[in-house]
Amino acid sequence: MPGTPRTLRAMLPRRDDIREVWTQAWPTVIAMLSYTLMQFIDSLMVSVLGPLEVAAQGNGGSWSWVPISFGFGVLSLVNTLVSQRVGAGRTDEIARYGWAALWLAGGYWLFVLIPFAFIIGPLFAAMGHEPRLVEMETAYAQILLGAGIVTIGAKALANFFFGLQRPKVVTIAAIAGNITNVLANYVFIYGARGLPELGLPGIPGMPEFGVVGAAIGTAIGCSVEALVPLVVFLSRRLDAVYAIRRAWRPDLPAIRDILRLGWAAGLHFGNEMVCWAIFMTALAGSFGSAHMTAGWAVMRFVHMSFMPAVGLSTAATSLVGKHIGEGDLGRAGRSAHAAVFIAVVWMTICAVLFVVFRNELTAVFVDDSTPPDLAKQIRAIGATLFICAAIFQTLDAIGIVYTGALRGAGDTVFPGILTVVLSWGVIVGGGFLMVRLFPELESTGPWIAATAYIAILGVVLAIRFERGGWKRLHLLDR
Repeated sequence: MPGTPRTLRAMLPRRDDIREVWTQAWPTVIAMLSYTLMQFIDSLMVSVLGPLEVAAQGNGGSWSWVPISFGFGVLSLVNTLVSQRVGAGRTDEIARYGWAALWLAGGYWLFVLIPFAFIIGPLFAAMGHEPRLVEMETAYAQILLGAGIVTIGAKALANFFFGLQRPKVVTIAAIAGNITNVLANYVFIYGARGLPELGLPGIPGMPEFGVVGAAIGTAIGCSVEALVPLVVFLSRRLDAVYAIRRAWRPDLPAIRDILRLGWAAGLHFGNEMVCWAIFMTALAGSFGSAHMTAGWAVMRFVHMSFMPAVGLSTAATSLVGKHIGEGDLGRAGRSAHAAVFIAVVWMTICAVLFVVFRNELTAVFVDDSTPPDLAKQIRAIGATLFICAAIFQTLDAIGIVYTGALRGAGDTVFPGILTVVLSWGVIVGGGFLMVRLFPELESTGPWIAATAYIAILGVVLAIRFERGGWKRLHLLDR
């Protein structure tokens, strides 16, 4: 019977389960850190230019990420569809989902990302941001949206290789993309100026593009990151096993499979990003540029802490899908628990570091040229916000990984709807109430609301998975 001690013992992860998850997860973690690391590096490198530039890069990156994240969520189901077929030995059906993902990525870029690039400027202006900030954040966002074809194409291929149980392809691509991003950032952000503070020369005759240069560097890095898996995808070796090259034509049933299962995951991921963008730019950011800069300093480290958990979540999707395809539901459950265990350990360590080094971490994004009074204010705000971030770390790990585990079984609708209800009700609604009712808390008020959201979401998704409804889903029968 469900819930008996024997059943519970059978679901607990064993040493080989943890080893399997870690083998799948470590290259996935590196791969999932890629885009976040690019954004982190962008913030770090533009912080030399001033606190307003940090706010512009953060806002531009956040709002350009909103529509991209919807596409990312939908395409995450490619991992599920491929991994379940790998487990079931139905390898003749695999290539069609890789190509379907690429066709979807191209259409999404053309009909969603490009139109959004034209409205992003008026959107920032409507938020009441100062004109110089609007100019910089708009330019940064538009470049990333224009380059969205390679960003979302890379994600389509990444999920294909995750499902194929070959995450190292994506890892190599991520490392190459990030190295390229750093080099391109240096060239385009600083130009002929270079970094005299560190004794580094500039590029003679090269203009200094500032925040715009950071976006150009990220676009180039993402292009390299997309090229590596594309070359492997089209290689003779993969074609010999999966007949990749013969499956290039649009496959409407495969596209429908991705959309049928992926729309809820896209809703989950994309809607959450909308709410977080509103939270950062319109709620916490409503208290001025110092609060905005401090908030982005904290959020960059928060992103770095939870992206390994997202990598573990992706590994859980892949392994849960694979073991379901094999018909081994017990091992599917243990894979999820092993991934949760590793994520909880990691993010709890991050929580401790956030508390102990909250002042030093905030100061990373405050350049020495910042006026002393402003620098002191930013550091004080950031130190308080890091306490909030530390409180929700462990429960965030639980929610993130269980979402991936449920996705591996094809359970996407409930998490998607739950996220919509809670994110608008608690992040946006609760954050708005904190701003209105407790303005003396300033930006800390919305961060308290965000902490409550993450705690509730993590608990509910854990209960959802442990109740076991996902075991009754049968995607391969459809």
